[in-house]
Amino acid sequence: MKIALLFGGESYEHEISIVSAITLKKVLNFELEFIFCDGDRNFYQIPEKSMKATHFSSKEYEKNRKLYLTNGGFFHKTLFGKFDDIKFDYILNLIHGADGEDGKIAGMLDFYNIKYVGPRLEGSILSFNKVLTKSFAKDLSVKVLEYEVFHGNKRDLEKLNFPIILKPARLGSSIGVSIVRGKKELDFALDKAYEFDNVVLAEPFIEGIKEYNLAGYRAKDGMRYSIIEAPLKGELLDFEKKYLDFSRSEGAIEANLSKDLVKKIREVFDKIYSPYFEGALIRCDFFIHEDEVILNEINPNPGSLAHYLFKDFNFEIENLISNLPINRKISVSYEYINSIKKAKGKARQG
Repeated sequence: MKIALLFGGESYEHEISIVSAITLKKVLNFELEFIFCDGDRNFYQIPEKSMKATHFSSKEYEKNRKLYLTNGGFFHKTLFGKFDDIKFDYILNLIHGADGEDGKIAGMLDFYNIKYVGPRLEGSILSFNKVLTKSFAKDLSVKVLEYEVFHGNKRDLEKLNFPIILKPARLGSSIGVSIVRGKKELDFALDKAYEFDNVVLAEPFIEGIKEYNLAGYRAKDGMRYSIIEAPLKGELLDFEKKYLDFSRSEGAIEANLSKDLVKKIREVFDKIYSPYFEGALIRCDFFIHEDEVILNEINPNPGSLAHYLFKDFNFEIENLISNLPINRKISVSYEYINSIKKAKGKARQG
């Protein structure tokens, strides 16, 4: 089986995506292709030996073969004007943030009938926007923290009390996130968040709240879960800590939780996963407060696909691929147009 890693994209998390691809190159045992999407959304075929961070930061990738899309896959143009297909069986979507997690890549791959591992369109939309995620969770009777939305000219809290945490609504990796302890800090924190998004989410900041991460997917024999991890963090798991976390290759330490809490977390994960995240390996981040499981965020394309949470990641990817959703083929027949044409012909004869 040959897998193409698709990474990059026009996103604030562009560099995280590159790190994910380089990391998984060392982890995956499959035959691999590397397809890079640059900030201008041009696609390039990257040789395995060039899969180094400096190859992209130096723009050396622009010397590699440029790729184009066609039904069923990617191709490149030869010197003689011919087209050669890039051979692979499945795409592994490693584009984080915009493009990869907001539905653009999912829509593109579906449109061109390319088989892929990653979030589908509906799941991308529901999880990329943190405000929509809150509504989605509420509809499933999944607990979330109280929240308030800032946009337009809004600059003051209406129902929450300080301290709060501010997050751009459509961004990950803790970019633009701030803890705000009083009114004097609010304007600066909002300006910081508005640099990245025109919609900002505010939530209560609960001192010392416990956070846990669980990754998983649906296989033919049911749900498959990673270990549950309590990420090491200070007051805030910031961009730098997450960036380093994505690039690690060693396993994580399993959280010391009661069987009852593990069961509760998995039950909430199941509610979230089906049916909108079929075909993806996702990671959900939860808070535990007074023995209640509270959804923090859904990561439909977690950094390095959270490989470090699994004992045998290659097995999990192969298992996930064996249960990918099948797109329903719609047959276009033109019966309606032809029936109108026939009816008009009869009318003329009459």
